[in-house]
Amino acid sequence: MAIRKRNIVLRVPVTAEERAMIERKMQQMGTSCFSVYARKMLIDGYVVKIDYGDVKAMTAELQKIGRNINQIARRVNATGTLYAQDIEDIKGALTEIWQSQRSILLKAP
Repeated sequence: MAIRKRNIVLRVPVTAEERAMIERKMQQMGTSCFSVYARKMLIDGYVVKIDYGDVKAMTAELQKIGRNINQIARRVNATGTLYAQDIEDIKGALTEIWQSQRSILLKAP
């Protein structure tokens, strides 16, 4: 019996759809040997990690702004009166949204 250079076996369960995708990518790479493809991808493949911290922070701010606008809308519906301060509050909220979006876009590579 020959001594194998690679004696550790890694197993990865996949769905039928995932297997079909893997097979298509293997064809694109020009190999029919799964082990060659898997080894190449596991060692040299790209890992993309996206930091959603800014987006989560902006989402939290948008939720706060949305609550403030809902409170203004409730008051307007209850009293039938729209105050100048309400309009200014909404404009301020929109400014905050634009500033948050700009800061996120400026950080993007």
